[in-house]
Amino acid sequence: MSQSPSSPEPTQDAQLDWPDGQPYSRQFGDVYFSRDDGLNETRHVFLHHNALAERWQALQQPHFTIAETGFGTGLNFLCAWQLWRAQAPASARLHFISTERYPLSHDDLQQALALWPELHSYSQALLAQYQMLAPGWHRLQFDQGRVLLTLLIGDALTTLPGLHAGGGSCVSAGLNSSLKFGIDAWFLDGFAPSRNPDLWQAPLFAQMARLSHAGTTFATFTSAGLVKRGLSEAGFSVRKVAGFGRKREMLCGHYAATTTVHNHTPSARRAIVIGGGVSGTASAHALALRGWQVTLIERHAALAQEASGNPLGMLYPKLTGQDTPLGRLALHAYTFTLRLLQTLNLPADAHARCGLLQLAHRGTQEPEPGQDKGQQPGNGKHQARLDAIAARGLPQTLVQRVDAATASHIAGIPLQHEALYFPAAGWVDPAALCTALAAQPGISTLTCSAALALHQTADGWQLQTSTGVQLEADMVVVANANDCKAFTQTAALPLRPVRGQLSFVPATEASLALKTVLCSDGYISPARAGYHCLGATFVGYETSTEVTEADHLANLDMLQRSAPVMHAALAGKAMQGRAALRCASPDYLPLAGPMLDLAALQCKVPRHSAHPSSLPWLQGLYVNVGQGSKGLIQAPLCAEWIASHASGEPAPMDTGLLAALSPNRFALRELGLKRITQHLHDET
Repeated sequence: MSQSPSSPEPTQDAQLDWPDGQPYSRQFGDVYFSRDDGLNETRHVFLHHNALAERWQALQQPHFTIAETGFGTGLNFLCAWQLWRAQAPASARLHFISTERYPLSHDDLQQALALWPELHSYSQALLAQYQMLAPGWHRLQFDQGRVLLTLLIGDALTTLPGLHAGGGSCVSAGLNSSLKFGIDAWFLDGFAPSRNPDLWQAPLFAQMARLSHAGTTFATFTSAGLVKRGLSEAGFSVRKVAGFGRKREMLCGHYAATTTVHNHTPSARRAIVIGGGVSGTASAHALALRGWQVTLIERHAALAQEASGNPLGMLYPKLTGQDTPLGRLALHAYTFTLRLLQTLNLPADAHARCGLLQLAHRGTQEPEPGQDKGQQPGNGKHQARLDAIAARGLPQTLVQRVDAATASHIAGIPLQHEALYFPAAGWVDPAALCTALAAQPGISTLTCSAALALHQTADGWQLQTSTGVQLEADMVVVANANDCKAFTQTAALPLRPVRGQLSFVPATEASLALKTVLCSDGYISPARAGYHCLGATFVGYETSTEVTEADHLANLDMLQRSAPVMHAALAGKAMQGRAALRCASPDYLPLAGPMLDLAALQCKVPRHSAHPSSLPWLQGLYVNVGQGSKGLIQAPLCAEWIASHASGEPAPMDTGLLAALSPNRFALRELGLKRITQHLHDET
């Protein structure tokens, strides 16, 4: 069932001692691995007794999924990754999903992994992305997307129920397929049952059964009777075998079920992505990483000509005090996008992690759902929001609450307000980002070509273009923002244009002191190429893209309220500008995922108890739209979800958040089908 805890526990780092230079958990009073030889213990217990070398040499599936309880030092993951490189087909992808309630700090992880020089290159790659581990989901990519690590930070009994392990409704299998996707091998780690009894319970074994199929294996270092009985009662065939080193016995086995895993590997998977902005290029990139042959359609002569054509875009999350879908998406999308940027070949001057200060004097640049800009919260309510965010105990590497004096020191200019400081935030050139995403091998870009009409065929989809070219593909991602209303299949989506104007102000000697992005009900960037980027206005239902003096003045007024020193340094300077249209949804969440046939849904309304797989899905049709002003942060994670679903792979978000992003949520709610909406991506 969908899981979206209302008050997730703050991340608590593992508390370690280091007897003889090896990590020892104070929380559990136990070691992380054998004191004699942790490396070979992992290979014996988890790799050998899941028969991974043999299975990977004979692998026919396009991907293989391991799930682990207890990430710990990451040793099991690194050993599996090393073996995958050596034994698996070059075109296959490894998904490694691991839960961890008490993640090691970055320094402790570095010290622990230094024990294994053989794994140095793997350790360094992991350490580069092991950061900002707030509660929830984190997807890390390695080896050009060939290896994916999804960390579920929190109690395994809370995070595993939200795991959507594969697309029973994926493009390859078909929406009504009875084939089940899921976990291929389990690593049951996480300290001894006597030391960590909260983990080794019936709910854990029930989740394992839910996510397993007939070919699923498991292995664990323990031979405890309660574990053997629990696994047996959940449907696993269990046997005792020789343990490693001083451990006489361990358990391994397989899931004794009749469900089968989908083994079909399409010879060529073709996709069309409509729209050359961030949503479109991110979708094309995520699909191409999975071996799809992608045609990217853009009606302009170049990519990133609409809202994605701004010279700078700010990278930061709009956090919330409570665990709402909006706040959860902001948090996980932010960390995902920052990690993605590390993997791309961006020009050195196209991205800066200069940090960002979100000032406390007003609301942020975009109104809350249901508010106009004039209704934004004032000082008191915004202060309460900062208090609530600070109380969440998020990692300091992610966000810090700072007083006005500290904020002034960070920014390099005098500031009057306390702030939230995001040390890893900054800005990116959206056009450069789109170009880098579209450069992924497997993507063909077709510019000066407008998508006119979509038609479903027996084999997939057909697209008519303005140049007379007719394209065919197995799947289509509609990612052209407000223009998606031109297609019959997506015309009913409740989207609206929102005008925004940026102002470009020549830097002065005084303004060059600004070192970090400032954000309040708008933002200003440090100088780039002699100009500051200042904005952006927010005017709903306005479709003009003419640059106006009134909007320049509105941007300057924002600057006067948030940073009077910067206003004094820049006021009176001749300004240039750019206006574009955002694409927003009624609840300020994007619309991302597979599409239902909304016309068929209206004609034959399903029962409240209908299973999601029985709904009239438009197989192979997806959308990635409605990003508002947050496309740089949100669109890449939405693209990752779409590509994962289409490829039958584990999702990068929990099922509750997937349902909150569904493009079908508004139509289902209007029909009174709230329950179906909430459980749209549970079991399919």
